[in-house]
Amino acid sequence: QIQVVEFGGGLVQAGGSLRLSCAASGGIFSAYTMDWYRQAPGKERELVAVITRVYTTTYADSVKGRFTISRDNAKKTVSLQMTSLKPEDTAVYYCHTQPVGDGVHYWGQGTQVTVSS
Repeated sequence: QIQVVEFGGGLVQAGGSLRLSCAASGGIFSAYTMDWYRQAPGKERELVAVITRVYTTTYADSVKGRFTISRDNAKKTVSLQMTSLKPEDTAVYYCHTQPVGDGVHYWGQGTQVTVSS
């Protein structure tokens, strides 16, 4: 029912900025908490940022002060503005949601972010 797709990844130098976006279809987008995860080669997928239906946000300690998550319910999109990027931020970034009352996790296909030193 719900589908999400990410776009906006690319190659940037350390200290640079990049904005990722996620477009959703199906379901009731405005009711869902939306998340960004990332996974680096050989590492576990980790939670990066969360935004709830009432626009409260949570960030991983590693990205606090550098990343900002936002949403546009009219366009059914969620974005991740990344600044002061570090090589450690290199990963595939995934958009994700698990609606309340639904045991299914919905994932995007992922978009590659590479930060060079």
